[in-house]
Amino acid sequence: MKKIISLAAVLAALTLNACGNKSNETQNAEVPDFEKNYEYAQQGMAEAQYNLGIMYQYGEGAEMDLEQAFYWFKQAADQGMVEAQYNLGYLYITGQGTEQDYEQAMFWFMKAADQGDADALYNIGYMYYEGLGVKQDYEIAKYWFGMAAEQGSEEAKQLVEIQK
Repeated sequence: MKKIISLAAVLAALTLNACGNKSNETQNAEVPDFEKNYEYAQQGMAEAQYNLGIMYQYGEGAEMDLEQAFYWFKQAADQGMVEAQYNLGYLYITGQGTEQDYEQAMFWFMKAADQGDADALYNIGYMYYEGLGVKQDYEIAKYWFGMAAEQGSEEAKQLVEIQK
């Protein structure tokens, strides 16, 4: 028997999966050295560029500067770093450090999704569900939520369960 759910129940469970950007979870709790990361970032090292983005975004080891965070995430994202691609999508969708641009948010979430990033897959579903920069389409949203659930997104798994 198919469950009938209210739109309110889905909306209560559905939020942009971006309470914060991805941070380097493999890093220990100490703040990375700004000078070393800056030096390596200038040499084109994506991880150092990403680290600078995190440092500028959160004001850890550097003064908070969302435009600088955007700049450094973009440098790393252009080199294919999935976490930076996701974070760039997040900055575009929220308008932090740059003008809000749903088309660019979708572009960068798609880049991260192509690499299997569950949060990016979820946010693509969210954009279709809400009609952010795309035609609102619940079936397409459901597809992306399903993909995110397969990649381990707990939020997406909950939505998939609600929709059963």
